[in-house]
Amino acid sequence: MKIQDPPSEQLQEIVNLLNQKRLKQALSESSQLLKKFPNSIILFNIVGASNAGLMQYDEALESYKKALEIKPDYAEAYFNMGVVLKENGDSEAAIDSYKKALTIKPDYAEAYNNMGNIFKDNNNPEAAIDSYKKALTIKPNYAEAYNNMGNALKDSNDPEAAIDSYKKALTIKPNYAVAYHNMGIAQKDKGDLEAAIDSYKKALKISPNYSGVYKNIGNILKRVVFTKPSSGLQEIISSIIDQKNIVKPVNISQAAISLLKFEPALKELIKKHSTGETKYSLERLISNLSKIPLLFKLMGACPLLDLELEVIFTDIRYALLISINEIENPLEVLRFQSALALQCFTNEYIYNQNDKETSAIEILEAKVGEALLKGEQPRPQLILCLASYKSLHQYKWSDLLTLSSIIEEVVTRQILEPRQENILKSNILVLKKITNKVSSKVRGQYEESPYPRWVNMGLSLKTVVFSNETKKLKLRLFDNVINDVEAPNILIAGCGTGQQAIAPASKFKNAKVLAIDLSLSSLAYAKRKTEELGLQNIDYMQADILDLGKLDRKFDIIKCSGVLHHMDDPMAGWKSLTDCLELGGLMKIALYSELARRNIVRMREEISQSGIGSSIVAMRLFRNHVINSSEEHHKGMQSTKDFYSMSELRDLLFHVQEHRFTIPQLKDCLSELDLKFCGFEAETIVQDFKLTNMGEDDPYNLEKWHSYEQANPNSFISMYQFWCQKIA
Repeated sequence: MKIQDPPSEQLQEIVNLLNQKRLKQALSESSQLLKKFPNSIILFNIVGASNAGLMQYDEALESYKKALEIKPDYAEAYFNMGVVLKENGDSEAAIDSYKKALTIKPDYAEAYNNMGNIFKDNNNPEAAIDSYKKALTIKPNYAEAYNNMGNALKDSNDPEAAIDSYKKALTIKPNYAVAYHNMGIAQKDKGDLEAAIDSYKKALKISPNYSGVYKNIGNILKRVVFTKPSSGLQEIISSIIDQKNIVKPVNISQAAISLLKFEPALKELIKKHSTGETKYSLERLISNLSKIPLLFKLMGACPLLDLELEVIFTDIRYALLISINEIENPLEVLRFQSALALQCFTNEYIYNQNDKETSAIEILEAKVGEALLKGEQPRPQLILCLASYKSLHQYKWSDLLTLSSIIEEVVTRQILEPRQENILKSNILVLKKITNKVSSKVRGQYEESPYPRWVNMGLSLKTVVFSNETKKLKLRLFDNVINDVEAPNILIAGCGTGQQAIAPASKFKNAKVLAIDLSLSSLAYAKRKTEELGLQNIDYMQADILDLGKLDRKFDIIKCSGVLHHMDDPMAGWKSLTDCLELGGLMKIALYSELARRNIVRMREEISQSGIGSSIVAMRLFRNHVINSSEEHHKGMQSTKDFYSMSELRDLLFHVQEHRFTIPQLKDCLSELDLKFCGFEAETIVQDFKLTNMGEDDPYNLEKWHSYEQANPNSFISMYQFWCQKIA
């Protein structure tokens, strides 16, 4: 069959359309030309590429087959078929197609490279490395093959060789951002976090919008405290916060704060406070702090987990209050006041407050209220000052405030969003009235203190099938049916303010989530954030776990984190969840450890014996006592995240109901419920456990885990978090 291609000028025009991603136009014009040139293999290739780009894979394959009918030894068509077959999930057929291309064209380096990618994706790194080596034998300057071989070596747990391969790729292609990113991952796996951050910085210098790099820097920052400045990193952390939902800001706040403390203005201020020198020009101080934009962004995004900064901000807040009518140069002051008001709202007004402040605030409240009732708008300084001590939505006059750009963010967070949550409450489904006495008490706590208050969270950059999660977590499955579920039904039992529901809803392909909680306040917060993120696959419902039988529904996956230990009878709740789980389904449970919480138990006993109660004032007073204490168990509390916001402090030390467990008790519970232990979800702990428990079955042996915890009693301070499976 004679090949007839259109003139090169016409072909180039269509190729340009392909390169510009104008796929529909490229498909239309190439299809029209095929009527005139029905034996053009190039046109069939373009039609195939256009269809492939539009994810019309069957049509793409048909076009490549027609090209091969015209020219059976057309290696490029076999290569392109391999690309489409791989995208369509048929790895075996894709490899066969690449092999046919190589039979025709033995020096087809790109075919070896793509075959290597399939082997790597199918967990066969040895075959992948062999394919990449063949590609590089043919094409020694093939930077992409070196990069891909680095990925395969990384998967083979050889980060050193992987790093060497990435370096070769970068020697060939110095502006290869992907190689810098991947090298950063390998350096992180090797434990060289400083080198990893440096590689990530280089990737961002080449490609400033590389979202995967921001995500991985965020993951490293969870584990880092800086001992020296790091050029350019403050700007990167600011970008992470600006982009929202790359990582939870609170998880990187300690790293960010450690970096900020090298800023001369902050360093000097901390030094003055540590020596008792607290007299300073307020305006000059705020002007200096205004030159640290990352500090202001952190203040608005999450509680600051640092007592030195807390003392400083508490003092500045008081100084602003007592001199609010005397300050000049208001713009910088207003910006600081706005950031401070957001910080105090986010940490739920946990800062200590003396009697003079309380009196001064009462006077200011009366003054602002009188002005608004007269139809006068108070100066923004006064509103922001009040907002640093009490949420504005709690004032009866909040509706009378006129929105201005200076106070817009504070008004949005403190008035408009709480108002929206009140509206949403009336639309939340209710399974049944909460009747259990303990459940009612717990509900009361979370109606008053929805837990936790958050602004942004870390979301997945792309959706994945749930089977990826079981592989990533290295769960031992007793029935692989869960890996075949394409549209998982997920129950989040005790969703709080929504993070636990939003994470799986945004991560797993075709997921449908039902999220329940006792507290309407928590559910309304969760629903507001869900709508803000544009997610439509979560239903929220007020329900007690004990009443789930009334749903008459089964779920493929159930997550219940930090909930059962607050029930009257945790086993009754756990059984109710088990009854809702499909056979072969997976359940994630998180429970308090008796051993890890021994100091918390001691403090709960101190609170109980003191009889101080759990009012806001009482919690502040006890917290202040802990801050000034020299007792070791009190000092340890100051390093926990929960110590820095009011609802989390209440959940940690003042909860109305708490049970704790040991690993032998977990084993007994699982046995009683006919559930199989699949593994802990705690990467750092599991890695440490494996240093002394090297058997293949050891990570799934609860007796060995019990011995490990006895030797490392603080390991599960955040809770036991583990997966189990329901087997027939």
